[in-house]
Amino acid sequence: MGREDKATWKSNYFTKIIQLLDEYPKCFLVGADNVGSTQMQQIRISLRGHSIVLMGKNTMMRKAIKDHLETNPALEKLLPHIKGNVGFVFTRGDLVEVRDKLLENKVRAPARPGAIAPLAVVIPAHNTGLGPEKTSFFQALSIPTKISKGTIEIINDVHILKPGDKVGASEATLLNMLNISPFSYGLVVKQVYDSGTIFAPAILDIKPEDLRAKFMEGVANVAAVSLTIGYPTVASAPHSIANGFKNLLAIAAVTEVDFKEATTIKEFIKDPSKFVAVAAAPVAAAPAADKKVEEKKEEKEESESDDDMGFGLFD
Repeated sequence: MGREDKATWKSNYFTKIIQLLDEYPKCFLVGADNVGSTQMQQIRISLRGHSIVLMGKNTMMRKAIKDHLETNPALEKLLPHIKGNVGFVFTRGDLVEVRDKLLENKVRAPARPGAIAPLAVVIPAHNTGLGPEKTSFFQALSIPTKISKGTIEIINDVHILKPGDKVGASEATLLNMLNISPFSYGLVVKQVYDSGTIFAPAILDIKPEDLRAKFMEGVANVAAVSLTIGYPTVASAPHSIANGFKNLLAIAAVTEVDFKEATTIKEFIKDPSKFVAVAAAPVAAAPAADKKVEEKKEEKEESESDDDMGFGLFD
């Protein structure tokens, strides 16, 4: 079977991407820098059954989406993010689970000259196993070394690259010489598209507890502003009621006004010794509990000593 011509291939590609955009409500826009064909095949296999990976030229992806905007205008949100070496991962599965599977598929890679370091690279202090003839190479990079048992030993940990640094020829040669592959590459999630909404992948890590904490923080701020300016809101109403009740208790405490909730505070004012008795009760309970624990411990020790009575080690 002969290979299809370019026009047919483009037509089939446009049809496929439109079909996937219509069938799948969710997709990831992923970066594929430094990802080889073998690794890409492994990623496709790991996602088989619930997700589809589609790569292609940016111009073709943009054109396919623009031609489909009349049917699905929400797809326009994807256009600004189609830049660089990117592709799509269409899915119906759970976004967090699919994202984790994508991030699991990484391959260790050596440092190449001209590459941008995605993370800090540290050469640990160790015996390199290299001969003394390589000493000048380490000296040129200002790496402290010594000769130990006829081989070069790096004395201290060396921070050779910071995140964002461009790997030079010397650094790449040194890392390869030491058999250090500091980087790992795989598909990187750039953006997430879900039913017409596009958002950063970090949002997938937000838990219900985080949302609840943020909501309560917002409610507290609204309540504080409302109380300060004297404008009642649902958020400030409980605080206003509580403050009003405190004022009523204060008035009842210094006047003859009486009501059910003020009875206890009036009794405390008349006889402070009642408050002392109530406060002392928990304090007295703690030593009593400690005493019971000590008594049980002593009984256990006596029981153990009785069991050993009259028996020798070798009887």
